[in-house]
Amino acid sequence: MLAAMPPTPPPTPDPGEPRIRDRGDACPGALRLHSADDGRLARLRLPGGRLTSRQVEILADAAETLGDGRLSITSRGNAELRGLADDCGAELASLLGEAGLLPSPTHERVRNIVASPASGLDGLGAADVQLWARELDTHLRSAPWAAALSGRFLFVLDDGRGDVAGLGGDVTLVAVGGGEAELHVGGRAVRLASSDAPSAALAVAGGFLATARKAGTGAWRVRELPEGYAVDVAESGVTAQPVPTPELPQGPPLSPGVLGPAALSVLAPLGRLTAAQLRALLPAEEVRLTPWRGVVVAGAGADRLPALDAAGLITRPDSPWAGVTACTGRPGCAKSLADVRADAVPGHPGRPGHPGPGPGPGPVERTAAPLLPVHFSGCERRCGHPHGAWTDVLATAGGDYLVDGVPTPRTALPEAVTAARTTR
Repeated sequence: MLAAMPPTPPPTPDPGEPRIRDRGDACPGALRLHSADDGRLARLRLPGGRLTSRQVEILADAAETLGDGRLSITSRGNAELRGLADDCGAELASLLGEAGLLPSPTHERVRNIVASPASGLDGLGAADVQLWARELDTHLRSAPWAAALSGRFLFVLDDGRGDVAGLGGDVTLVAVGGGEAELHVGGRAVRLASSDAPSAALAVAGGFLATARKAGTGAWRVRELPEGYAVDVAESGVTAQPVPTPELPQGPPLSPGVLGPAALSVLAPLGRLTAAQLRALLPAEEVRLTPWRGVVVAGAGADRLPALDAAGLITRPDSPWAGVTACTGRPGCAKSLADVRADAVPGHPGRPGHPGPGPGPGPVERTAAPLLPVHFSGCERRCGHPHGAWTDVLATAGGDYLVDGVPTPRTALPEAVTAARTTR
């Protein structure tokens, strides 16, 4: 793993003080639309990031007819539609329902399930955890009490390769081979049969709700439970063998390119796909959005890469766009201090003589080693930032930036970001 100076963390409560949540979370959903400066925003939970070809087509149509023409991919592999009209809620809900993207109006915001995106496609991993994701989603939607989970509560399912295990799940399942899995929650772990893993994950989520009620702080996530309150796996009804709890791995993200005999991985520039780019992913047996703001296309071979590259998607790990993400920024977010998406474009217009961003990846700038992820934030909330080591680029009120805490003029941003990303 690459070593790097840690980014400036988002603000947190004072040490030793439990976080008090005196209201429900305001996370947007497919039915609860969020009001932003660029219109309404809908967030669609996609367990395991999975979409059928028909669903991809419908989302492309929805982006064009109801939104701003693009689909945003979140750091949990979910999807967002932006620029929606105030009165489009009923039409959007009907469209999503017909597409099978809204199977439970009561539980639609709590279906936060990240799973190893290449699982079952490239021959790696100890189990196909995409199957776990489907089973867990069924259990989740079938439990009336589960609707009380926060829209931020996260299940993470790792097939043993370590790609998603470190993404900060509240309940994390890791396949370990031999028909077994590890369940991690609150710094503790147990080992159990793989066949029991999805139901155990749901049971432990129920244990969290019970513990949160006892704590009385309104915690939305496991890490928000105050000292002295922990989720007890056994009390949650799960019979399993406790095991040592080494730190969950933070493996490298899935690289763009070929995955196994019949699958591809591509990235979306700055995490956004145009309707045309969505359609360019088809035909496909299945499409999976990834927590690295990319897409896995199942049922596609290497011969599809040139067309996807021509559509403006990132198809090679040495592209200057790879690993570059940004929050919404201006003009879509009132809290943002800058148009961070424009400034995040490789060789952005702040560099003298730059002609401006084009529709897709520019010339490849090869480096001797992989670059750290970099995230451009318009304010100190740092919405959508990566997990693990990353280069933190934060807009300031004066029009310039902080790069890993170092004041940097906007005109010097490209060089400063490149230097920070190559820090070992």
